Amino acid sequence: MNTTAASQAAETTAANPKVLGGVAPYLSVRDASAAAEFYKRAFGAEEVARKSMQDHRLIHCHLYINGASVMLSDAFPEFGHPLKDPQGFNLLLAVDDVDAWWKRAIEAGAEIVMPLELQCWGDRYGQLRDPFGITWAMASPGR
Repeated sequence: MNTTAASQAAETTAANPKVLGGVAPYLSVRDASAAAEFYKRAFGAEEVARKSMQDHRLIHCHLYINGASVMLSDAFPEFGHPLKDPQGFNLLLAVDDVDAWWKRAIEAGAEIVMPLELQCWGDRYGQLRDPFGITWAMASPGR
């Protein structure tokens, strides 16, 4: 980030929490603050760090979801980071009780992309899209 952006930051948490998991997705979304709140409701996310700009856009938000880090921010086109539609990926939540996770996400406002069903490889698996355009796959071992 350039010095102009850094000088406009208004840090709201001082912690630098540990990054969990081998790879941590970093999402740029429209209204990252609303996305963080949605992820708390839909996926039981715990917010562990937040840094916002003076205009209230989030420059960084660090969440723990299901034992792993997910980070997000708003787009900053004035600093070379425009908003782009998500494509070519999904985020997989491998959980013990996929039905409970699925139900909570649907109740929070996620839409079904692929119904939750027993798949040929043996897992109960389905896909949801959140209100910010991110596709979340959910799976647990079949029974």
